[in-house]
Amino acid sequence: MTELRRGYLYGFVAYLLWGFFPLYIKLLRPAGPVEILAHRVVWSVVFVALVLAVLRNWSFVLPLLRRPAAVAGVLIAAALIAVNWGTYIYGVNSGRVVETSLGYFITPLVVVLLGVTVLRERLRVAQWVALGLGTVAVAVLTYDYGRLPYVALILALSFAAYSLTKKRLALPPAEGLFVESAVLALPAVTYLAWLSWQGGAAFGHVSATHTTLLVLAGAATAIPLLLFAGAANRLPLTALGILQYIAPILQFAIGVLVFHEPMPPARIGGFALVWGALVLFTFDGLRHARSRRIARVRAAAAEPVATAAPH
Repeated sequence: MTELRRGYLYGFVAYLLWGFFPLYIKLLRPAGPVEILAHRVVWSVVFVALVLAVLRNWSFVLPLLRRPAAVAGVLIAAALIAVNWGTYIYGVNSGRVVETSLGYFITPLVVVLLGVTVLRERLRVAQWVALGLGTVAVAVLTYDYGRLPYVALILALSFAAYSLTKKRLALPPAEGLFVESAVLALPAVTYLAWLSWQGGAAFGHVSATHTTLLVLAGAATAIPLLLFAGAANRLPLTALGILQYIAPILQFAIGVLVFHEPMPPARIGGFALVWGALVLFTFDGLRHARSRRIARVRAAAAEPVATAAPH
C-alpha cells in the first residue's frame, strides 16, 4: 500500500469514527455530561501515556516546560478542547445531534473567518460568498429554533480557535493530546472524587459494561486523533478538507434516521444554505489549489530555460 493510500485510509477511518461517535456517547448515559467529560479527560491521559511509554518518547516534556509561551498555548488549547468536548457531549445527550453536526459543518467557515480577523488574511470572492451564505443559514436556523443554535456555534468557534492554537504550538499529535489532557486531569479527577463522595457518580454503579465504556472513552478520544495525524502527514490539505465532511454527514444522518430528531422545512432550508456554502467553499479551494499547482509546474519547467540563457 502506498503512503498516499495509507493516508486516505487513516483519514477515512478517523472521520468515520468521529461520525459514529454520537452512538457511543448515548451509551454512556445515565452519566451526566460533566462526568463523561471528566472520564474522557482522565482516560485519555492514561491511554496516551501508554502509547508514549511504548514509543519511549518523553523527551518533549522538559523543552516544552522551558517555553512559557508554549505552556500558555497549551493551557488555552486545553480550555478550548474541554469546552468543545463538553458542549458536544451535552448536545448529543440533550437530543441535539443534528445541531452538533451543524457545528462541524460550519467549522471550516469559522476557520476562514478567524483567518481574516486574527491572521489578517485576504479572502477570495467565492470565500466571501460562502461566508455570507453561512451567515444567512445561521439566521434561518435561529428563526427555526426560536433561539441561536448555540451548541453548533460553540462547537464551531471552540474547534476553530483550538485548531488555530494547535497550529501555532506545532506539537506532535500524541504529545499534544497528552499535555492538554494532563492539564485538565487534575480538575477532572477532583470533580470525579467529589461526585463519588456526594454519591452522584454513575461510574461503577450502573453495570460492568457501562463502567468499561467510560474507561474506553480515552481510547475512543485518542485513536481518531492519532489516525487523523497519520492522514495529515500523508495527504494534501485539499484531500483532508473533503474528507472532513464525512463526520458531520454521518452525525446528521444519525440524528435524523436513528434518533428521529425533527427536521421542519425551515431547518432543511437552513442546512441547504450551509451545504451550498460548503460546496462553493470546497470548489473554490480545489480550483485555487489546482491553479497554484499549475503555476509551480510552469515555474519549474521555465527554470532550466532561464538558467541556460546567455548573460
